[in-house]
Amino acid sequence: MRKTGIILMNLGSPDSTEVKDVRRYLDEFLMDERVIDKPWLLRFLLIKGIIVPFRAPKSAEAYKTIWWKEGSPLIVLSKQLQDALQQQTELPVELSMRYGNPNPEAAYEALLKRMPDVEEVILVPLYPHYAMSSFETAVEHMKAAHKKKNYSFGIKVVPPFYKHPSYINALAESMRPYLQEHFDQLLFSYHGIPERHVLKSDPTKKHCMQVENCCFKSSPSHPTCYRHQVTITSELVAKKLGLKKDQWQQSYQSRLGRDPWLLPNTQVRLPQLPDENIKKLVVVCPSFVSDCLETLEEIEIRGKEEFLQAGGETYTYIPCMNTNGIWVDTLLQLIEETRQA
Repeated sequence: MRKTGIILMNLGSPDSTEVKDVRRYLDEFLMDERVIDKPWLLRFLLIKGIIVPFRAPKSAEAYKTIWWKEGSPLIVLSKQLQDALQQQTELPVELSMRYGNPNPEAAYEALLKRMPDVEEVILVPLYPHYAMSSFETAVEHMKAAHKKKNYSFGIKVVPPFYKHPSYINALAESMRPYLQEHFDQLLFSYHGIPERHVLKSDPTKKHCMQVENCCFKSSPSHPTCYRHQVTITSELVAKKLGLKKDQWQQSYQSRLGRDPWLLPNTQVRLPQLPDENIKKLVVVCPSFVSDCLETLEEIEIRGKEEFLQAGGETYTYIPCMNTNGIWVDTLLQLIEETRQA
């Protein structure tokens, strides 16, 4: 086997809850052409002139509500996952973020210090589902840093694992303990994306959101269709848990801007559910493998307030898999399968 190293890649986080650090992070994040896919000048004016100046102070306050003494939950949990994985493999494991620190170059250099003669890097984007604004931009960012430095080692990428049996099992088993008490419904809340991203990622340009029941009809679009992939994850996990169709539903969170996004919207649905006689709600966020602002502040804190104020009785947030042992085993399997491919 070739001399191999591993790099885990997650989204990233501001360095602190100070407005200046949040502003720097949002600048990098939102100026990514795969996140806000507008022409550069329009994107620059929107981000620098309107969105970030307005959003940075609010986001800083939101981060303060979930920040740990060790730092950003996403960064802390990602490092803990790195450590947990390292304990299970002799291959060196490093960590990179798509935005913020540690960046791809830092991860590559850290790996080279540990294994100067590394021949191959297994890149593990910590995104179960393909989207141009998550999986795709992470992979392309790592490839760009690799090309810029002209590193001699090659890169293999762990593909989206949204329906991999080991992932489905790990996610279902991480959820099972939270479903032992009576509940009216389980809500799968996925990170939202604009509808145009689904259409742009469709290589056929005639299937996604254009064919009835498109998510369930075989198509070359499915390997890059976020909507299909999250839907299949929900279906497979619900089946694994033995849930009936009326025991769960799916929605999309974290909307930004006025363009049409995937529906239904989590923030709209939460206050509606009590009126539909759903009083005991359980929520899980499978887009994320590590808890972060979008899960802890948006769903666990704010989502709970919105649901209970609307008449809900109990609200249970299921944490991300984080460092769950079954999840670590899944990562090992995904890495080994990619290494052997």
